[in-house]
Amino acid sequence: MSNSSNVDSGEIEKFSQLAHRWWDKDSEFKPLHAINPIRLDWIKSHVTLTGQSILDIGCGGGILSESMAQGGAFVTGIDLSVKALKVAKLHALEVGTQNIEYVEISAEDLARDKPESFDIVTCMEMLEHVPDPSLVVKACARLVKPGGWVFLSTINRNVQSFLMAIVGAEYVLKMLPKGTHEYAKFIRPSELLAFCNACGLSEVDLKGLHYNPLTERYWLNQSTQVNYFMAVQKK
Repeated sequence: MSNSSNVDSGEIEKFSQLAHRWWDKDSEFKPLHAINPIRLDWIKSHVTLTGQSILDIGCGGGILSESMAQGGAFVTGIDLSVKALKVAKLHALEVGTQNIEYVEISAEDLARDKPESFDIVTCMEMLEHVPDPSLVVKACARLVKPGGWVFLSTINRNVQSFLMAIVGAEYVLKMLPKGTHEYAKFIRPSELLAFCNACGLSEVDLKGLHYNPLTERYWLNQSTQVNYFMAVQKK
């Protein structure tokens, strides 16, 4: 159990209430299922998964964790939602996914207990749900081995992201439950990069994630106006 103060209990409860729907590809988690092949391929464009020790921070029901384990990695998924972790563990058992472990602990507490323990750290679609994302980035830097990689994703903070990620996704298209995101918690790429640089992580790649509601297609390009991915490496 975590003792970290960098926790929004409302956010934990919000996702816990939906935990039983994590693996329903037509549920509120449909977007995560849709983008998972894209983020997995993006990660694999930078690193080889086979034999790597990977930490997935904010793993939820295990969508990304499980796919990385199936790619040959040894994965530890951490989250503070007990219900989501139970779903993740059960699904891994049901499909026979090996080399995966789920633990209820915060990134900050694990960084204190097991510094420099992982070849790769992923923290995707999670930073915009904590009170202080800089502390999570700092924990990522402490958890990854020297020369290791950290893969991050979050949402930019501007008028376009407000219209797309909140008004569009939550109220117009109803892709996500209302209240999923809070605009004030969105993070500009320059801010995220500053967090990274402050703890010895250097940017290697920055990509924007885009969505066409007419075709329901996602893709990566160079525009980071709304959702974006950032790959950094520990010096």
